[in-house]
Amino acid sequence: MNHILSAAATQRSSGTAASPAHDGHGRFSKASALAVLVCWLLVVFDGYDLIVYGTVQSSLISETGWGLTKATAGTIGSMAFLGMMIGAIFAGRMADSWGRRRTILGCAVVFSVFTVLCAFAPNAAIFGILRLLAGVGLGGLVPSANALVAELVPAKWRSTIATLMMSGVPIGGSIAALVGIQLIPAFGWQSMFLVAVLALVIVVPLGLKYLPETLGSGQDTQSPPATAGHKARAGFSSLLRAPYLGISMLFAVATIATLFAWYGLGTWLPNLMQLAGYNLGSALTFALALNLGAVAGSVITAWAGTRFGPVPTAIAAAVVAAGALVVLVTGPPVTVVYLMLVLAGVGTHGTQCLIIAAVANHYPAHLRGTALGWALGTGRIGAVAAPQAGGLLLAAGLGVNSNFLAFAGAAAIAAVLLAAVGLHLKSKNTSATTGVSNV
Repeated sequence: MNHILSAAATQRSSGTAASPAHDGHGRFSKASALAVLVCWLLVVFDGYDLIVYGTVQSSLISETGWGLTKATAGTIGSMAFLGMMIGAIFAGRMADSWGRRRTILGCAVVFSVFTVLCAFAPNAAIFGILRLLAGVGLGGLVPSANALVAELVPAKWRSTIATLMMSGVPIGGSIAALVGIQLIPAFGWQSMFLVAVLALVIVVPLGLKYLPETLGSGQDTQSPPATAGHKARAGFSSLLRAPYLGISMLFAVATIATLFAWYGLGTWLPNLMQLAGYNLGSALTFALALNLGAVAGSVITAWAGTRFGPVPTAIAAAVVAAGALVVLVTGPPVTVVYLMLVLAGVGTHGTQCLIIAAVANHYPAHLRGTALGWALGTGRIGAVAAPQAGGLLLAAGLGVNSNFLAFAGAAAIAAVLLAAVGLHLKSKNTSATTGVSNV
């Protein structure tokens, strides 16, 4: 790592504007491409380790003898998201202060180790604690990786790559569904958690080799400059005051609503489809449709976000998700169910990808990791609440459709909040233009 630090020192002393991201002409270097690929692979495992609970939930209720009910299963499902909230908030801050590389790799080790240990949990309480600890690493990885990647790509590609990076989450979820169809009947639910060891033995060593440390490597000329009169200082005190307070709150609440819809579906969908009369294999196939839709959503929104802007595209994606989930309530034919789940995946995950892209673009480099951690960390309130809410709705006898309506409502709320984000940014840009013309 000494050569990285030396290079950083050289750049600071020379005042060169080029970052390790590219060659100064808007092109990717081989080193930055490899680093982005490693970050994406880690996000894939992040997605697998997160979504895996949904694939084993019905097995935990029926096979473990732990005395789980739908409500308590929802509580356990919320534990990982609670850990993610803690991890996202503090890891984003750590990434800005201690460095992206060590934070990313530390989070990857944490979520992999504790996910593997879930396979050996003797009871529900220990299992829930292990999921909480794994969640700390899961939540910390994404904002840290996105902060690093934002500094490894040219400005014109930042929104696109940030959105494509997040395709790793549903790809990991798709792998969990596919693997679950084969492994659970043959080897039991425990085998699903043992898969996480692959991240430890394959991807973490790649990270040690290929991830650079970009923090402090020079002035990020692609980012908005620090506001005049304000010290360029990382931290929540800078994030939650003028000129960032209003937009930071809007991004946070929009993320809460979006993650409520996305992770609520990810946690409960296989169980919901079994309650609707489908067997485990079919239920996991429906989960696969949702996650493949989310993968497609990452690609579609990457293009649309670049073409039309991340915020307007996010509003459209949230509306698509809400509409698709409402259609599911009508009891459509099975082919329409698959289509609506694909669209729900496109919309819910696509909205979250675009929020991340908008946050990465809006804040200056010294606040980027903190801002991503803030949005994703507070957003985990929605992820924590969704599994619990889904379980309580079912326990109250309100049926499968109550879950779909709750998640549709959350997506609709996200669309409204993102419209407020758009108005805020438009107002700010108008003020800035007026100020320039007055000068």
